[in-house]
Amino acid sequence: MSEVVKVENLGKKYIIGHQKQRYGDSLRDAMTHTARSIWQRIRHPLSPNRESIDLEELWALKDINFEVQQGERLGIIGPNGAGKSTLLKVLSRITEPTTGKVRIKGRVSSLLEVGTGFHPELTGRENIFLNGAVLGMKKQEIKAKFDEIVAFAELERFLDTPVKRYSSGMYVRLAFAVAAHLEPEILIVDEVLAVGDAQFQKKCLGKMDDVAQEGRTVLFVSHNMQAVKQLCRIGILLKNGSIAYNGMATKAVEEYLHNDGASTSLSNLSHVIASLPADPVFKFENIKITQKGLSVDIVENGKPLEIAVQYEVFERTMGLRVYFDLCDTDKTILFRSFHDEDNNGIPTVEPGRYLSKALIPKDFLAPRNYELRIQSTIYNVRVFEPKEGICIKFNVARTGMSNRSYLSEPIKGKLAPFIKWKTSKTI
Repeated sequence: MSEVVKVENLGKKYIIGHQKQRYGDSLRDAMTHTARSIWQRIRHPLSPNRESIDLEELWALKDINFEVQQGERLGIIGPNGAGKSTLLKVLSRITEPTTGKVRIKGRVSSLLEVGTGFHPELTGRENIFLNGAVLGMKKQEIKAKFDEIVAFAELERFLDTPVKRYSSGMYVRLAFAVAAHLEPEILIVDEVLAVGDAQFQKKCLGKMDDVAQEGRTVLFVSHNMQAVKQLCRIGILLKNGSIAYNGMATKAVEEYLHNDGASTSLSNLSHVIASLPADPVFKFENIKITQKGLSVDIVENGKPLEIAVQYEVFERTMGLRVYFDLCDTDKTILFRSFHDEDNNGIPTVEPGRYLSKALIPKDFLAPRNYELRIQSTIYNVRVFEPKEGICIKFNVARTGMSNRSYLSEPIKGKLAPFIKWKTSKTI
């Protein structure tokens, strides 16, 4: 096999600005400060307003070195903020590196974000031909693959509908079908597949496996450790923009799961919250995990589990969300729940202290180990620290209704909801 990707001493630096906050000002002070800032911009329109903005260097990637051989399947894993998506953008030539160089042999097809490479006003049919042209394919080559793309995406009814009317799931179906079928030498896929349903994800993993079997190369980023182990032979673990491990995919997953250093126990929550850096918009104040009003070390699946998050909001903020992910020990998200799921539209949160509670019903969790990730974000703007969320490991003991008639038989599955059946004799 020949080398198709070579990355040498790669680094990517961003300059980020922080707006200075002014707390405790009177209305008169705030108006005076605003008027002064406007006057300074009028007098010196090209000079930065250093009174209100702090600049900071952020290295998203540092000293990255690796090679990928033709036909290889590489999994790239790591916590949020580790640099995975930045690395893929550099490899896809969307972003220029700050230092180092990347050598790529062959045509690259990338699926990094929902709708990437699509023109919203064009139909699905037109976007298939547009994407093919971007990849350098001739019209006859695209036509030869057209029916196969449409069949894989299962969007025949919406083929002549502008893609701006597609749901995120429909976007991903068509985008992946185009990316995988137009015969790129290198296929790059980010976590975007998580938008699709379970059946479509399985279908995509199968297609990526077929692509590799045909001698083409796959670079795959995912938080689904089971999918990484299933698809990829080699793996790279990123931490804080650097490579922490480069080798076999199964070993990379093992290193990630056992040495992430991000999880805490139920008894250590207050210390973790107290050590979080200050933020001008949002602050976690307390998190409690209780059953029947009592703090627990081991959760019983026969009792409801209450998650209470206390926090303070300092500014009027549109789209502020508190949520949790319930994950298995492979860090696969079993489900996600937002504090404002019952709202229509994007709500605005006023300054103040809040307490948000969620209740996981009894007889829902299976007796096994879980990780609960509690996070807060401003929708489509930024993630509050810590970027990987406050990760809490806990164990569930079997005390509930599931398989009560067969207590010696282990419960199958990662969740164990108690489903009521009704049986009647018909003869």
